[in-house]
Amino acid sequence: MQMKVSVLAMASALLASGCAVDTRPADMTVPALPAQWVAAGLATGAAGAVQEDWWRSFGSAELDALVERARAQSHDLAAAVARVGQAEAVARAAGAASWPALTGQLNASREGRIDGHASVAGTAYGTGLAASYEIDFWGRQRADREGASASLQASVFDRDTVRLSVTAGVANAWLEAVSLRERAAIGERQWRGAERLLALVESRVRAGAALPLEQAQQRGLVAAQRRSVEALRQASQAAETAVALLIGQAGGVAIGTASLAALRVPSIDAGLPAELLVRRPDIARAEARLVAAQADVAAARAALLPSVTLSAGISSGGERLRHVWDNPVYALAVGLAAPIFDAGRLAASRDQALAQREELLAGYRAAIVAAFGDTANALNTLAGVDAQARAQADELAEAQRALTLAESRYRAGADTLLTLIDAQRTLYAAQDVAAQLRAQRLQASVALYKALGGGWSRGASTVTAARATAPTGVSP
Repeated sequence: MQMKVSVLAMASALLASGCAVDTRPADMTVPALPAQWVAAGLATGAAGAVQEDWWRSFGSAELDALVERARAQSHDLAAAVARVGQAEAVARAAGAASWPALTGQLNASREGRIDGHASVAGTAYGTGLAASYEIDFWGRQRADREGASASLQASVFDRDTVRLSVTAGVANAWLEAVSLRERAAIGERQWRGAERLLALVESRVRAGAALPLEQAQQRGLVAAQRRSVEALRQASQAAETAVALLIGQAGGVAIGTASLAALRVPSIDAGLPAELLVRRPDIARAEARLVAAQADVAAARAALLPSVTLSAGISSGGERLRHVWDNPVYALAVGLAAPIFDAGRLAASRDQALAQREELLAGYRAAIVAAFGDTANALNTLAGVDAQARAQADELAEAQRALTLAESRYRAGADTLLTLIDAQRTLYAAQDVAAQLRAQRLQASVALYKALGGGWSRGASTVTAARATAPTGVSP
């Protein structure tokens, strides 16, 4: 009884004096960010806040359906979800270490003499229960538990990052595919127009009003236009394959939208640069990984210190199974274990954890800078494309007018074919540039949505972490 009281008293003293471990990184300062965006005027005022279903702002039912398929079928996203499941299991295992371990045993044996005069016991039965508990005196178990929880959160944020990347990737690839189809259609119209003018040149050659050289030049223009159309068709098929890969499907995907002209151009509120810290899942992932690394440092330091283990057991045995509990025996013990010599292995593990924490701290700061760069680039692209589109509208109108005049003058014999060919090429280039700028404007909107986190919310992604550190069915 005195031994029992002494063990319990010692355990109580150790529990009362247990040291808490601080798993927060010592230095979480972030790079300084500007107070405003340089191109903020494009994304404020009547602009709308970023919603979770931001892709619907383009007004395309086909794009909506492709995004939903990608979010349901993407193999990259499925792998990210599986990694969350792995992290949940690791977090549960880390949480279970803070609870006592209880094992039971039941055994039966028989001893018999083979030869000689040895004394044997015959048949024997035994049973028992044993419990052990390591007191978290230095906070190692708590550090492991909090590190596993932070790693789980990092996996959740990684899943959200992959989902955002897949969604933006599908939207961007779809816009590219539709743009290439539209440019191919424009090229075909230009090709037919060039063939119509070739017929005019051929009639003038037959009438002796034009030289065969002019006919060869126009034929060359028709061939070049046909080559351009075939190249655009090839690129369009490649873009459709890219969309299919993003939605987890082999082969191409049928795209019915023929032009981007009917799509809405969204107006987006970029907010303030400092808001990126709570809007981007990749920044949250880097922060969670940094917290996990700090917990690893605390656990590695605690591993250098002695550990205290409480154990208790009860066992009994006998020669008859029905009498196995007739003479039970209990045992209580306290064990103290301290590392003495391990050739520097534990110290090396601590140094490794410290170096990894510094690496992840640099990665956390780099993620913030990259987020700012992504958003600034998207805003700058929007500003640049809008300015180009305004100038290009005038360029397209004048190119159309120039071709009309050049064709009239050529029919009247007042100008050479070279002037007409030059006017054709100018108009064809202007029409193609107009289609490209329309696609770039929409793709820049996708890039801005992605840079701003796509309506992501940290609160919606932190629900599962608190539940994962406790054993199933137990609420510590």
